[in-house]
Amino acid sequence: MTAAKTATGPGTSQRVVTTRSARASAHIGRHAQTIAIAAVLVALLIFFAFSADRFATTGNILNLLRQIAPTLVVATAMTFVISTSGIDLSVGSTVALSGSLLAIVLQHGWNPTLALVAILALGALIGFVNGWFSSYQNIPPFIVTLAMLSIMRGTALRATEGYSTPIDGDLWIVQIGQGRIAGVPVPAILAVVVALAGWLVLTRTPFGRYVIGLGSNGESLRRAGVNTRKVGLTVYVLTGLAAAVAGVLIATRLSSGSSNAGSGFELEVITAVVLGGTSLFGGRASMLGTILGALTLGVIANGLVLLHVSPFYVQIVQGGILLLAIFANSKVWAKFGAIRK
Repeated sequence: MTAAKTATGPGTSQRVVTTRSARASAHIGRHAQTIAIAAVLVALLIFFAFSADRFATTGNILNLLRQIAPTLVVATAMTFVISTSGIDLSVGSTVALSGSLLAIVLQHGWNPTLALVAILALGALIGFVNGWFSSYQNIPPFIVTLAMLSIMRGTALRATEGYSTPIDGDLWIVQIGQGRIAGVPVPAILAVVVALAGWLVLTRTPFGRYVIGLGSNGESLRRAGVNTRKVGLTVYVLTGLAAAVAGVLIATRLSSGSSNAGSGFELEVITAVVLGGTSLFGGRASMLGTILGALTLGVIANGLVLLHVSPFYVQIVQGGILLLAIFANSKVWAKFGAIRK
């Protein structure tokens, strides 16, 4: 029997090199924005370390991690929502309502554990309402969550009558926002756990693949037998729950609940997600990018304050970053699409 010969030669070698080059280019294209934001973050850390005296101190770094935690928790969940080509504008108002109601029920003598469970359940319920109207009634998520933004903020204002409600510092629940474990702030530890869980779910589970599939080609996913409405509903429940967690973190850190909490929070969260490389049009997500995006925004805000820049400029900077992130996002993905072709 004669062994089959494998074709070799200059032409074959050239094709192999070309294929490898195309794969490398595609890989870089997929992660270009994540690499870019990591480089920007490193540059910012170096800049503020040399320009702001207290930036690189242990106390400031720990404080920075504590402040970033609520954003990272909600941005992790928002990554799932945006990956489906949805959006949730109600997270800031949910933060305000959750923190306000937590403070109110604690003042009325509720058991802290029961109060915590109730607030988290409320957040999940708000997410359920958003998801039901968006996924089952086919109302655009922008409209649904914009309406819920107004409803939740108005409810928080009515409940508090515009005043901050203090939380007793002797209650164990304040340790959620103020406590430390081995010197590390509890909110930072919680945020890392949430982000890691989000990464595992997004990249290592069928649900994560369904989320990406829903954003890229929902019709094909439906034809494959996946309940896309349920997937859509679930991501909004997760975001509502995450917003409630953020509300608890902020209220317990400040030892008070306020209807003004979370103002502009949705912009910060969405900016972190898009800055990290998740497409606003769905079908592409980077949980690592989201983490880097949240860290970048936190470093900028913290660094500007230490440089005595007016905090009013922070929102201006965030808005500009969001616009640039969307622009870069679309350009990088368009180039990656061209490379694939």
